[in-house]
Amino acid sequence: MPRWGLIVEQNLWYGKGQMWSVDVLDHVDGTRQEALDVLRARAERFQPFHPANPERRFLYQEAEGFLLVVKGVWRTFHCRFRIAEQVYDSDPPETPADDDQADAPADAPADASADASADVEPGPVPEPSRPVRKPWRRGVDRGPRPRAPEPDPGPPPAWDTEVPEVPSWLGRDDLP
Repeated sequence: MPRWGLIVEQNLWYGKGQMWSVDVLDHVDGTRQEALDVLRARAERFQPFHPANPERRFLYQEAEGFLLVVKGVWRTFHCRFRIAEQVYDSDPPETPADDDQADAPADAPADASADASADVEPGPVPEPSRPVRKPWRRGVDRGPRPRAPEPDPGPPPAWDTEVPEVPSWLGRDDLP
């Protein structure tokens, strides 16, 4: 089943520091229409960064999502809500480990499943289809990188290094 990302794009800050920001609100596992329904509910109650005091809100449906227009006291702002199918994740969520007791019938005692597994010879362990790697995280899996020693700054400069030997006004004829 495809996984859909619920994405919002909005303006942050004011004036010259204004910039667009993209954020993933949530993920939905299901059909495209289910993701659009969840996105619409999120867009209707979303509180954007701008304006601080909204007067009126308009929600429009687009091809891949929604457009929220918020009229403020001085200016009108907008946010875009889109869905996008996730095709890759560098750090996928871990799946819950299967419990051995989950395979046993509910009415069978726990000792019966242990006796049944003792009679069966263990088979070869299947090889994973791809190598399993732990995700790399900064500062967690690897220690801090060793820094190169800083060069010796040398002796401190003399107090008069910036003072010229002869002042520029010395020897001028146009001065009194």
